[in-house]
Amino acid sequence: MDFYRDSTWILEYLEAEEKKGTLSGSLQSNVLKSCAKYKVKNNPKHIYAVVASCWKYRMYLERIMQKSGLLKTIPQKKGKPAFSRLTIMLLCHDLLISRQKRIQMGKHPIKDYVLKHKARLHAELVKLKLKWKVKELSELTDKDDQDDTTPVRWIRINPLKCEVSATVEQLNKKFTHRVDHWNQLSPGSIYYDEYVPNLFGIHPSEKITSHDLYKQGKIIIQDRASCFPAHILNPGKDDVVMDTCAAPGNKTTHIAARIMGCSNNPKGGKVQIHAFEKEPARAEVLQKMTLQAGCGSLVKIHVGDFTQLAVPDLFKDVTAALVDPSCSGSGIFGRKSLDSPDDSPSQELRDQRLQDRLSRLSSFQFQVVKHAMGMPNARKIVYSTCSVHAEENERVVIDLLLDSKVKEWGWQLSPRSEVVPTWPRRGIVDEFEEVFRNDKLKCRLLSESCVRALPREDGGIGFFAVCFQR
Repeated sequence: MDFYRDSTWILEYLEAEEKKGTLSGSLQSNVLKSCAKYKVKNNPKHIYAVVASCWKYRMYLERIMQKSGLLKTIPQKKGKPAFSRLTIMLLCHDLLISRQKRIQMGKHPIKDYVLKHKARLHAELVKLKLKWKVKELSELTDKDDQDDTTPVRWIRINPLKCEVSATVEQLNKKFTHRVDHWNQLSPGSIYYDEYVPNLFGIHPSEKITSHDLYKQGKIIIQDRASCFPAHILNPGKDDVVMDTCAAPGNKTTHIAARIMGCSNNPKGGKVQIHAFEKEPARAEVLQKMTLQAGCGSLVKIHVGDFTQLAVPDLFKDVTAALVDPSCSGSGIFGRKSLDSPDDSPSQELRDQRLQDRLSRLSSFQFQVVKHAMGMPNARKIVYSTCSVHAEENERVVIDLLLDSKVKEWGWQLSPRSEVVPTWPRRGIVDEFEEVFRNDKLKCRLLSESCVRALPREDGGIGFFAVCFQR
């Protein structure tokens, strides 16, 4: 049972991160990181093998469990389900999909409960295969894997833990062939990114997590688009930065690297980054990442809701802010649906559900950015999402520009010349023309102030970033 308990903890972590749109990096690195966080007793490699397979088939297992009625009759204990849904999913995985087709557990009530539904579970599995016209579920997941594979693995040198030129030399020894564009990458080659300093692309098949540079924290895996916010913010040695939605911490450590890169005191000495995280468990991950990256003394972590904790009068020293709030995650690979034409909601209903969700998210995003703008001495704020929807991107920007308080505070968009100027894909001009109809030049300039990235086509996840200044 201990093995299933440990594996459940890891699945809970993965599911929570995915729902918030903050699941980044490889599945293996996330599983091993969470194994260390929860101090699991079982071999992390064994846990990874089972969790990775269960994660791969989770959409199908959820459907089978639901159709079989398994989730409707879970025994109650003190008014709550006696068994975790994810633990049940692990048992169903072993019963239906694993090579042995058996639950690897001694006598236990949860095992007895799942086995009572064995016949119905198998029947639903057969129905699912017939419905999708496959002999094995792997025929579906193999296609999913292709769709979810990143076209390039991005690695960022961490100057907080190394000397940049020496690390570049080490990378060149491992990756001996330099290419001119990321889409030319093959195993053994490397691409020097032209937009973000100290960022490199390698072929996604490279096992970079086993390299000493990664283990020593000298390089960090981070998608290129995710590096844009800190690069655009470009904090100096005297800046104090507020990272409003910081976990898991890649952007926080990138901000720290930018600050320390222009500091005469390489060891830091004062808090220059206030990092906020609402959930205590995620704050622990943030704390661990900042320590591993070598910027623990530079970062003060605040556990709680940024909009409630960050009272403007208490943060008069803040000069810049990064706002990367929860979003739909529509730019991240692998956001698929198991619905099929014969049992899915109507397209109209799906569209309505999406619009309702985007409306809630954009309202939250607007409030977080506006709250950051209330910091009395802030002069620069970068807003970013990993969404491709205009509702969470250009339309949030427009709502902020039209807000009376934002106008009173003097916030405007930074021009393209200050926001990755050579990056070709910019904001959607039509969104601005819907509002500022009589000023075509203004609409063009506003759209060019925005940075967009399309999933895969631009070498990574879908992304949006914009900078406000005053």
